[in-house]
Amino acid sequence: MQETIMKRSGKSGRAGSRGGIEAKLQFIKTNYFLYLLIAPAVILTLLFKYVPMYGVIIAFKDFSYSKGIVGSDWVGFEYFTKFLNSPNFELIFMNTLKLSAYGLLLGFPIPIILALMLNQLRKAGIKKNIQLVLYAPNFISVVVIVGMLFVFLSPTGPINKIITLTTGHPITFMSDPEYFRAIYILSGIWQAAGWSSIIFAAALAGVDPELHNAANLDGANLLQRIWHIDLPTLKPVMAILFILSAGGIMAIGHEKAFLMQTALNMPTSEIIATYVYKVGLKAGDYSYSAAIGLFNSVINIIMLVVVNAVVKKLNEGDGLY
Repeated sequence: MQETIMKRSGKSGRAGSRGGIEAKLQFIKTNYFLYLLIAPAVILTLLFKYVPMYGVIIAFKDFSYSKGIVGSDWVGFEYFTKFLNSPNFELIFMNTLKLSAYGLLLGFPIPIILALMLNQLRKAGIKKNIQLVLYAPNFISVVVIVGMLFVFLSPTGPINKIITLTTGHPITFMSDPEYFRAIYILSGIWQAAGWSSIIFAAALAGVDPELHNAANLDGANLLQRIWHIDLPTLKPVMAILFILSAGGIMAIGHEKAFLMQTALNMPTSEIIATYVYKVGLKAGDYSYSAAIGLFNSVINIIMLVVVNAVVKKLNEGDGLY
């Protein structure tokens, strides 16, 4: 009797799976144009994101131009061990972590505050002009931004002229390691905060005005309306963006840090990205630089998983997955 029931359940399970497959195929056949629409994006993603992953194996090989990627000799985790045991590892790793963590903690709330402030403006003309001013720095090249920093913060620049009037001597901002992180982070916030606030402003645009009207009738002040209406609306968006930002906490581009580097501020300006650039592109040690880059990516993946789990636990299930 039990065997008969198991056979019947197995047959019904197979029939159900066949029915599910047929339903999916029918859905694809009916909505084929949707799949054609996303096909170019999928193809481009496969070509430029997944296919190049094949080159990661040079991190485990002693890469040679003459032998190629496939023919090069396997060395296993030799280059990972070399990086972890290098005398500069702790300095480079901590510089990268501090620069990313401070930038995230200081820079993440600013776009939210800007969006909340812009949401309170009722005159469309004034709001558009303010948004134009806030968004403009995002379109300035990193090279131009760094050039502006060197001009404004030079010993003879306008900032030091004011400091000289009060203290009697200028400050070498761009050469002093103590000021590198503050300059890097604050200039990055100034450049990206306005543009980053667009997502939060778009989320706030979906808030029903009747909620604010009802809160006004109940005697709620501005801060109470923001706390009980606007922030709960932004909560899911904030959670997702924070997870993504934390997941890329070690993924700092080398361009700005490399351009801001001087011989004197190296103790705080040398990060993993600039080290990979120097070792890989300038010194030509591709296997070693690939191993460092892969190590950095693994740290990012671990951070993404951990932060997503923490946010889901604290945020009642809202996360990336």
